[in-house]
Amino acid sequence: MAGPLIGVTTYLDPAKWGAWAMPAALLPAAYPRLVQAAGGLAAMLPPDAPRAAAPVVARLDGLVVAGGADVEPVRYGAAPDPRTGPPARERDGWELALIEAALASGTPLLGICRGMQLLNVALGGSLVQHLDGHAAGVGRFGAHTVKPVPGTRYASLVPEATEVPTYHHQAVELLGRGLEPSAYAEDGTVEALELPGGAWALGVQWHPEMGEDTRVMAGLVRAAGA
Repeated sequence: MAGPLIGVTTYLDPAKWGAWAMPAALLPAAYPRLVQAAGGLAAMLPPDAPRAAAPVVARLDGLVVAGGADVEPVRYGAAPDPRTGPPARERDGWELALIEAALASGTPLLGICRGMQLLNVALGGSLVQHLDGHAAGVGRFGAHTVKPVPGTRYASLVPEATEVPTYHHQAVELLGRGLEPSAYAEDGTVEALELPGGAWALGVQWHPEMGEDTRVMAGLVRAAGA
């Protein structure tokens, strides 16, 4: 029996393979592999017109908003910090529209790293534009412990403190409407947030696709299958 269909957003960047060098819709293979390991079917969602988001989400059982570039600060009413990366405006517009469509329809949603930050911004929250200690270096994942908040959806999936793969320099500042923290790093950084209640919406600041623990993705897949 086929599993639920999980859409995963993609990068849109210049790429080179074989004899070719051209713009490409990119997604690290670890994302679809994690969806598959958790029992879902993965479908890539390259950037599109925001008006297409609701029809796309209507065809999905669940949505993953993947990691990537920094969210453009104008999206949360801030001036860019010099350390904030170049904007990915097409992705920002597309993924914010997908998040809004998923929340409106009750489609289960998992935000990973940038995806968690976008979930927060979509609901009116803001971001810290730079912090240290959550990456090992350029192009190198770090690792640190996150502790769940008892009674949250995340804690029901992963009840113990765990070491997670992490690569980010931005984080949640002001929480968006209705969101609650569901895990913290030892330095107090919000590492997971969620919408409590009926809608299944969870964001994690780390990269579960780079580890062996499938429990977060399995939670999304179970919700999508329901």
